[in-house]
Amino acid sequence: MTPADDSTDEDRHWSLESLNKAYQQGYMAGLTGQPQHQQPYPAEVQAAAWEAGWDDGNEQFKQHQRRSA
Repeated sequence: MTPADDSTDEDRHWSLESLNKAYQQGYMAGLTGQPQHQQPYPAEVQAAAWEAGWDDGNEQFKQHQRRSA
């Protein structure tokens, strides 16, 4: 069995559009200071896209807080 055989159907059926949507949702969550543990995606690939967006948005959130202080 290869690692690809272990993935769920959700991991196999993603598109660039769905990854972009997950990234944008994560970015907005990070930008608004929402906690990372609220990541909503069960599929590993989409979860990673959401988390990447959250990281980028949260960095912007932190920068804004530092400038406002």
